[in-house]
Amino acid sequence: MINVGRLAGLLGGAFVASLLVHAATLDSVVVSYDAGRYSLQADAYMAAPREAIFSILTDYDRFGRISSAYKEYGFKEPAPDGTPVVFTRMEGCVLIFCKSLTRVERMESEAPGFIRTVTLPEQSDFRHSVSEWWLEPEDDGTRIIYHLEMEPKFWVPPVIGPWILQRRLKRGGAAAVDRIERLAQEFSPEYAVL
Repeated sequence: MINVGRLAGLLGGAFVASLLVHAATLDSVVVSYDAGRYSLQADAYMAAPREAIFSILTDYDRFGRISSAYKEYGFKEPAPDGTPVVFTRMEGCVLIFCKSLTRVERMESEAPGFIRTVTLPEQSDFRHSVSEWWLEPEDDGTRIIYHLEMEPKFWVPPVIGPWILQRRLKRGGAAAVDRIERLAQEFSPEYAVL
């Protein structure tokens, strides 16, 4: 015979435990614009080990897990010096403007705490783009500082561009942070890209 009170207690405990495990926060997103270049600074916390987060962020063969905006992604032939070269193609709309964006980038990293990508402009929709991820242990999780500086080859209205980007990135960024955290909590070392 099933003890309903005990079952309710177990389910309630499991629910509370799932809330405690899922603690991703996007603490800040700041976008600025100057002379054709956008700068984005984001600060987030994830209740997951940085080794797992690092592996997810450098696994371009499965990068679409992070956001449905990524339509194509993967590794290309490495640079002559052996540096990994990665590509992404994103699709998205802001207001009435829809765009497909391609970035081909050199990826430099120091496992498990730093990732830097530098766009190759001749193969990308950006004149300039550099992203940096810093992953630092904090409490039982990881503090993530992300910085992106980019100059698109396409026109973005300078008056409302930063506001639109900040709004869009806060919404989409929070969802991506949640997904990365969930993937990192489910992380299996045999998939490590370290």
